[in-house]
Amino acid sequence: MCRAGIKGFPLREEQRMKFKTNGIEKKWILYDVGNSAFTLLVSTIMPIYFNYLAGNAGISEVDYLAFWGYAVSAATFIVAFLGPLLGTFSDEKGRKKKLFLAAMLAGAIGCVALGFMQSWVWFLVLFVIAKSAYSLSLVLYDSMLPDITTQERMDEVSARGYAWGYIGSCIPFIGSLLLVLFYEKLGVSMKLAMSIAFILVAVWWVALTLPLLKAYRQKNYRKKGAFAKNSGGHQLRTLFRELRERKKVWLFLLAFFFYIDGVYTIIDMATAYGTALGLDTTGLLLALLVTQIVAFPAALLFGRLSVKCSASRLISVCIAAYFLIALYGISLEKQYQFWILAVCVGLFQGAIQAMSRSYYAKIIPPEKSGEYFGIYDICGKGASFFGTFLVSAVSQLTGSVNLGVGALSLMFLLGFLLFRKANRAALEE
Repeated sequence: MCRAGIKGFPLREEQRMKFKTNGIEKKWILYDVGNSAFTLLVSTIMPIYFNYLAGNAGISEVDYLAFWGYAVSAATFIVAFLGPLLGTFSDEKGRKKKLFLAAMLAGAIGCVALGFMQSWVWFLVLFVIAKSAYSLSLVLYDSMLPDITTQERMDEVSARGYAWGYIGSCIPFIGSLLLVLFYEKLGVSMKLAMSIAFILVAVWWVALTLPLLKAYRQKNYRKKGAFAKNSGGHQLRTLFRELRERKKVWLFLLAFFFYIDGVYTIIDMATAYGTALGLDTTGLLLALLVTQIVAFPAALLFGRLSVKCSASRLISVCIAAYFLIALYGISLEKQYQFWILAVCVGLFQGAIQAMSRSYYAKIIPPEKSGEYFGIYDICGKGASFFGTFLVSAVSQLTGSVNLGVGALSLMFLLGFLLFRKANRAALEE
């Protein structure tokens, strides 16, 4: 029999009945729907437009890939440094919503401006700003979870956020995709089509943020002045010392670093991997769309399962599934196998992200949620360097892209073992 929650978080009787989200939970979920459109834009259409600008400027394919990689890395480093500091600052009373609004607006305005850039250099500069602001808004958004729901409801609320985010983001994405693929038939230029697509995504993002901004109230906070007394470096050192004393949190972050690294690497490398298998651009975009669609009911299903099974058990199932997915990647040779891979990833992608977010929210001090989710973001999005390096290195050493993807199974195995240790530590406390 499965048991819901981790030790200290028993099920309430109403959880066994049909789950219904309340007003503030629905508004929080809407932000997942809004910001996910930007995620799809960054992973699909935005690189295509940068390639268009770089090609017009005479930039080679090699340099194009390198410059894009540098920009992504720059955004990751900025968030890795600012995330914990901004999160800590937001934990003081009355600051979280203001900082969240600022980060969201910076990202959305940057998204609109990107559509009007003619210089590939300025496009990259604005991309770094918009991508960093978007990621910082997620640090603050995730840290709102303890404020908008109870510990008993976190698993399902988090799952519904990812689920509706996946399916909702498809609406502006499909509109943008049609513009980009058929701009000539529509009688517009590539540049105008891209500008409209970027504006569409930004408007979607902002519009679905407004309900949360109106309803959110910061319930968990620290006294003002705690951040001002320490420098940024001292604040980070203090946080890491505190983490080492919280064994269950420290071990979970280590586990999360490895297994989520594998998850994000599969997402980030999917386009390159599909290209190696012979899929054209349209096929890759459609495969990604299928992943989003499959992830919607799958995340909802795992949310319902969290009522009967503990989040720790569901996370373990997802890590094991990804371990098998990575091994399956070794045998991929044909296009239909890539589609099978896309469906399998969709089944567990949203679930592992949602359950990890809610599990973590339960084991950290709620009044320091911004600070702790800043570190969580580093271990998540910042960790993908290691996985992509592993895939690239093994692919070059063996001469096989398949073996490179298969090497990710080691990441999931290590993450699984560390997560089991973290969960034992949580149960012992």
